[in-house]
Amino acid sequence: MEPGQVLTLVLGAAFGALGWLIVGLFIARRQYQRQAKSAARAVYFELDVDRINVELARDHGVFQALVRSSFDRLLPELATWLSVPELRTVTKAYMSHAGYEQVQRDTTIPGPVRSALLARTAQAHAAAMGVLSSRAFSAREMAAMVAADGFSTGAARESGAPATARR
Repeated sequence: MEPGQVLTLVLGAAFGALGWLIVGLFIARRQYQRQAKSAARAVYFELDVDRINVELARDHGVFQALVRSSFDRLLPELATWLSVPELRTVTKAYMSHAGYEQVQRDTTIPGPVRSALLARTAQAHAAAMGVLSSRAFSAREMAAMVAADGFSTGAARESGAPATARR
């Protein structure tokens, strides 16, 4: 073999390997993005169920257990996909579960304190849902969910915005 042929083979092999690596990284990144988006969607719906339970407790004094299994299981994906402020907003909703449980157990807490704590818990859930909905759902998907429900859920509802204002 001539040196020119060897150089051509080495360069071809190097560019081929580099191209394969770039394509592999691109495919892995897209898969990671899909998994993180799916994780955010699962946590969004878990927060929605919890938000309904908090509103039920706030408005009618009927307490249901709040869940966090999806959040606990999917936190690593969320932590690498969301920014720190976004992740903090989501974790605040789950941290508020402790106050909800205390209000549920301790009937000696005064009514205004109970109401304020439950309202703050509902607001934390709505804020977290707002963060997740902006990252995990397209505007079309959010509009379809609002249309299917007949009303807006989450952040827009808590802020008093009309259902049509929701993404």
